[in-house]
Amino acid sequence: MIKKISAWLFTTLGWRMVGEIPPHIKKYVLVAAPHTSNWDYLYGRLFFFAKGIPVRMLIKKELFFFPLGFFLTALGGIPVDRSKKSNLTYDLVRIFQQYEHLAILFTPEGTRKYSPNWKKGFYYTAEAAHVPIVLGFIDYEKKIGGFGPVFEPTGNVEADLEKIKVFYKNKKGKYPEQGVK
Repeated sequence: MIKKISAWLFTTLGWRMVGEIPPHIKKYVLVAAPHTSNWDYLYGRLFFFAKGIPVRMLIKKELFFFPLGFFLTALGGIPVDRSKKSNLTYDLVRIFQQYEHLAILFTPEGTRKYSPNWKKGFYYTAEAAHVPIVLGFIDYEKKIGGFGPVFEPTGNVEADLEKIKVFYKNKKGKYPEQGVK
C-alpha cells in the first residue's frame, strides 16, 4: 500500500522514476547526489518507498530524541556520533554482514552546500564490505529521480571518484550552484 501511495504522490508532484537495481544485487552502497536541499529527503524517501527499497541512512545522533528518533529509526535512520573518533566504515561492514538484503544511503557531499571534496566514506564502506556502489540521483531540472549505473570500486579511490562525479555532472539539484561541478 505504501508503495502505491508513494508512487502516486511522486508522480502527482510531477516527477518521473527511472532505472532499476539489478535483481541479483542484494547489498549495496547507494550514493544520492546532488544533495542541495532538505527537500531531497522527501523526494528521495517517496522514490525509495515507491521502488520498495528499504534503504538505511546515516543521521547525526543528536536528532534521535523522542519522538523524532522513533520516526527516524522507522524510516531507516542509523544514528552516528560525529563527536567521537570511531571506525564507522567497519561498523557499517558489520551491519552489512548481518543482513541478506541491505542498501545504505550516503550523500557524499556531506552537506547541502557546494563541496568540491566529497567525503569518501561511501567508497571505503563499499570496498571493505565487498559490495557495489549504486549511483542514485535526483534531478530537479528534469524532475527525475532514479538509479544510474552500478559501480564496482577498483581500489583507485581518486580515479573512481572522478568517474562517479562524471555521472552526476548533468544532474541538477534544487540549488544547482551547490551541486557537482
